[in-house]
Amino acid sequence: MNLTPRPGRRTLLALLALFFAPLVVAFALYYGFGWRPSSLSIHGELISPARPMPAGAQGLHGDWALVYVGDGQCDADCRTALVFARQTRLSLNKDMTRLNRVMLATDSCDVPYLRKEHDGIKVFDVSGPEDRAELMAVLPEVELKHTLFVVDPLGNLVMRYDVRKEPAGLLDDLRKLLNLSHIG
Repeated sequence: MNLTPRPGRRTLLALLALFFAPLVVAFALYYGFGWRPSSLSIHGELISPARPMPAGAQGLHGDWALVYVGDGQCDADCRTALVFARQTRLSLNKDMTRLNRVMLATDSCDVPYLRKEHDGIKVFDVSGPEDRAELMAVLPEVELKHTLFVVDPLGNLVMRYDVRKEPAGLLDDLRKLLNLSHIG
């Protein structure tokens, strides 16, 4: 009986080793030695675990939403954030229909300005003491006037973004979310 491998078998074993060795090495490095890339690819702040939005903002279900929280008088910071949200949504091109712009007004609202400059924005009145307290309990403690929040189609607060940062960061994050999302 001849125990020497045939040339065809050696070639097959060499090809298997060639294709599976990198996979085995990568698996061992990632899971065995804990070697993982050090940086995250998101630009905003991920809110983990996701927080459900309060009852006053339940109209957010169904689509992704960029949410601004502020008094409805809309000072310069508010206007900057709303323009930032509008431009980001428009930059999504074909996916812009999957993203709503929302303002949660914690005080009386400047409706004529919003209708004129931000057509299509949804405004929810959360100026009542119970609604406002419930909303503030959900939101992270940050400076709200420079913040946009991303809410998923299930009505969960998932990400926070500072509008003073680079605009391309939010756009990049939203493109990734919409690309990977099977809902909304």
